[in-house]
Amino acid sequence: MINMETTMKNLNSRGFDATYFASAKEAADYIVSQLHGETVGFGGSKTVEALDVFERLAEANTVFWHWKQGMEVRSKATAADVYITSANAVAETGEIINIDGAGNRVAGTLFGKKKVYFIIGSNKIAEDYDKALWRARNIAAPLNARRFNTNTPCTKGDLKCHDCNSPERICKGLVVLWGKMMGMEKVEVVIIGEELGF
Repeated sequence: MINMETTMKNLNSRGFDATYFASAKEAADYIVSQLHGETVGFGGSKTVEALDVFERLAEANTVFWHWKQGMEVRSKATAADVYITSANAVAETGEIINIDGAGNRVAGTLFGKKKVYFIIGSNKIAEDYDKALWRARNIAAPLNARRFNTNTPCTKGDLKCHDCNSPERICKGLVVLWGKMMGMEKVEVVIIGEELGF
């Protein structure tokens, strides 16, 4: 059983801000209230998509998201001052884990940002680093591969990573954040008490 208070305390001890909301609507309202006059990029995420904040943020910010505007804006989204994405897993011990194929989503969380927001459903929290890594590789990555209809072993039969060499493999890189990257004003994990995304 995940201890939310411990998770948030351990995220804080690593330099991350951590906030908790019972519902996606409350989290969405919070995100919108935080950003005015910013350049905001979105990383590909079913969790973020579920918040439905793109149009709301566009009213007071310049926003970029290839899911809404087409692939040509991917670089602009990655280069934005504020980046909003999710994580494949967060450990109760405070590590944030993401697996990526093209690298734009993880690149947007690593360098040159004023603020980064990781929006996660409570289903993405695992007890420790090893279990969070297992979750990212054997739950999140196969479900994302299935969503993109890839011809990879993880999409057939049981969901698990086969560490395949398929040309359609979407897990090309793994990024673990052990703390807030240097030079960033804020990296916040927004935890929602609902199951969202993969």
